[in-house]
Amino acid sequence: MENIMSCIFNMDTGCVEMLLVDKSMISINCTAVENEVADNGFERSELDWLIYNDPAAYADLILNGEPEKYLKAVTVCGPFES
Repeated sequence: MENIMSCIFNMDTGCVEMLLVDKSMISINCTAVENEVADNGFERSELDWLIYNDPAAYADLILNGEPEKYLKAVTVCGPFES
């Protein structure tokens, strides 16, 4: 996504906000996305990691990718070790 000027996670709104080179703005409601694509806490954790560490990759995944397929590939669900 070469037309992005900036991409940040706004904690006040719970949205990833992108400012594009044409001065338009895209806002992704992260709570709504998690409610639709994440089936468990492990998947929510994977999405949260992207939101905080690489919001541009998160935005690209949601807008251009297949988040369900991504989550199935990266999420490891298992019992907690003590």
